Amino acid sequence: MLKTLRRLLAGAPQAALPAVPPGERVYAVGDIHGRVDLFGAMIAAIEADDAARRPARTTVILLGDLVDRGPDSAGVIAAARDWQVRRTVRIIAGNHEEMFLQAFRKEEVLRTFLRHGGRETLLSYPMDPRAYAEADFSGVQELMRAAVPAEDIAFLEGFEQMIAIGDYLFVHAGIMPGTPPDQQRTTDLRWIREPFLSHAGNHGCVVVHGHTIAEEPQVLPNRIGIDTGAFFSGRLTALALEGTERWLVETRDENGMIGAQTRSIA
Repeated sequence: MLKTLRRLLAGAPQAALPAVPPGERVYAVGDIHGRVDLFGAMIAAIEADDAARRPARTTVILLGDLVDRGPDSAGVIAAARDWQVRRTVRIIAGNHEEMFLQAFRKEEVLRTFLRHGGRETLLSYPMDPRAYAEADFSGVQELMRAAVPAEDIAFLEGFEQMIAIGDYLFVHAGIMPGTPPDQQRTTDLRWIREPFLSHAGNHGCVVVHGHTIAEEPQVLPNRIGIDTGAFFSGRLTALALEGTERWLVETRDENGMIGAQTRSIA
């Protein structure tokens, strides 16, 4: 009986591993949140990793939340724009980019934005901290309009909602289970946690996302979460994909020293 069962299992078709198309390589970078030091090191690490491998059509995807909480959101935006000039870098809009853009015209959003790291974003631009501290909300909006360049606003407004490559779907927060990609709501793509995080079923693709912080990357059959809380943990994580191969590129702040490493995952 056991011999028969082993023969049947050995002959059973294996589930196909998720893959990106032949000749392509993808690097997806998790939430940066104003840590331009970690982001600069990540850019260098990805460039070095890509150069050390065989030639490929390489796409870099930033999963959103470039801004807020960390000390230099303006610097992250500048670095992302510069990198985009030099190679294919596609950027997904996160909930923090949404709040930043809406805060220019909606006072109720500005209040939430400032409570969740927006103050650090604004002060990374040439804004007088004393004037900021003394301003009411309408005054802060005036200071924002004067300090944040129009090209930064246009850059953020050009971010994408989702990106599909091979068997992977890249989004900021996640998706609503059971809803086709072309019917997903923007709110869910940028803000969802449940029921996405606990859903164990097949989405028809592997969803790569940030938004929800975990101490280690969450590599599950139906999703891969790579937000490792850069703004407070000092760890920025990127997922790299080629064919069916997957590996991580990580940058870390260890007592003010920024280092980088790569490691394989299943």
